[in-house]
Amino acid sequence: MVTGALIPGDVAICGGVIVGIGADYVGKRQIDVTGKTLVPGFIDTHLHIESSCITPYEFDRCVLPRGVTTAICDPHEIANVCGLTGIRYFLDASERTVMDIRVNLSSCVPSTHMETAGAALGAADLAPLADHPRVIGLAEFMNYPGVIFRDPGCMEKLKAFEGRHIDGHAPLLSGRDLNAYISAGIRTEHESTSAAEATEKLQKGMRVLIREGSVSKDLEALAEVLTPVTSAYMCLCTDDRNPLDIAEHGHLDYMIRRLIEKGRDPLSVYRAASLSAAEAFGLKDRGQIAPGKRADIVVLDDPATCRADMVFCAGVLASDEAFAAREITAPVARGSVHVPPLTPESFRYAGNNPETPVIGIWPGKILTEHAVVQVPATDGDKRPDPDQDLARITVIERHGKNGNIANGFVRGFTLKKGAIASTVCHDHHNIAVVGVDYADMALAAKRLGEIEGGFVVVEGGKVLAELALPVAGLMSLDPFEHVRDRLIALRDAAKGLGVTLEEPFLQLAFVALPVIPHLKITDFGLVDVDRFEIIG
Repeated sequence: MVTGALIPGDVAICGGVIVGIGADYVGKRQIDVTGKTLVPGFIDTHLHIESSCITPYEFDRCVLPRGVTTAICDPHEIANVCGLTGIRYFLDASERTVMDIRVNLSSCVPSTHMETAGAALGAADLAPLADHPRVIGLAEFMNYPGVIFRDPGCMEKLKAFEGRHIDGHAPLLSGRDLNAYISAGIRTEHESTSAAEATEKLQKGMRVLIREGSVSKDLEALAEVLTPVTSAYMCLCTDDRNPLDIAEHGHLDYMIRRLIEKGRDPLSVYRAASLSAAEAFGLKDRGQIAPGKRADIVVLDDPATCRADMVFCAGVLASDEAFAAREITAPVARGSVHVPPLTPESFRYAGNNPETPVIGIWPGKILTEHAVVQVPATDGDKRPDPDQDLARITVIERHGKNGNIANGFVRGFTLKKGAIASTVCHDHHNIAVVGVDYADMALAAKRLGEIEGGFVVVEGGKVLAELALPVAGLMSLDPFEHVRDRLIALRDAAKGLGVTLEEPFLQLAFVALPVIPHLKITDFGLVDVDRFEIIG
């Protein structure tokens, strides 16, 4: 990872640590990998395991065999549902998984003042966990306006974690505003969606994480920025990636393959996936196959294709036996989905002014367009219009706090009939429903309450497909293979309604995230993210 040279010889491991390389060694156990290439284990530098729709234990079983030996997670999805209980669940699980799960403490619960979450965490709540051995620092600081304008609550959290790692989240931020954000002590950032944006952040001292999730796909735009010069300051992350995407394409292994296919220097790519990631987050014990480092090793037939033949994490072979030996902790936040009384009339959008704000989906991005469309009212209701790709988007508060219901329009789902609904709804995780039939929308939301949350596709008064996610309305208790199969059925059912998006459910989740420009919706109403205010 440092000189770029291929070093022939054995790798000696003792007690999960590499003690020798580049010579002949004799050990109690010898594994023949003659003709293979060994590279350091991959580090996913920012992700929300909950977005994989599986528990940390199933995530471990799903991605470790693909070479991901370290995952730096932000459990703010479950924290927005059940607060510190969710964070402690992840900390407990991280001590029992085969892969090394590290935790950045969730900085924005809720992400803004413009949504109803199930919990709220301040600096005083987070500080007692700062010295936990699995904690690195503070997770993505999404409230970038709060940082720039020195909101007291934001300043308190930044002060509490001063000197520790603070992860960033600042889409499209540049110029003096970016200067202010970085000056607050924020050092890494994964929201760059263009080469120019990533370059400015690198030039101003941030380490840039190239992200390739199930919805947020930035690899193609940022690949050109990754060079032998910049690779020491760039990392890889997935943010939000589900088991179906992992099965069909891959995880960090996919990113490595794709970057090499695009002509990036292989050493630079593997450095970003391992050593640069370790150094960016202060994990000095990994990132190289070298004496004194953790024995996190991926055995490859061909580095260009990056398909793992064997994976070792702290010297433990990723195997069925290793996974079976883990102690599984009990799930938390069961029964967390509380659906208020709903009728088809709950989804009406009143208004006499035809000029109507519309959320525009950009496939492959979580940025959205703030469009304005003429939508005349009929009997006081601005109705969905499939011919213009205008669907109703509704967010329903599900934490049992106020029963808020907010309605708007979204374009880009191409729905012709029915409805789809989800409790994976960033980051407050209320119920999000998109549809063109009010009765189907009501049924979809009610069904989510019956199955403790998840994904539902409804058409003609019937549930066509569903996936129950009873752990906080976010994660399944089933094996990842079952979740993958259910996601296939859900995708096919959504296509039957006319949906053309590759990942409609996670795309739906991001329509409700009010810290990503430009127009979003929460249970408070439509949010103009650029102005950081509710507009209706």
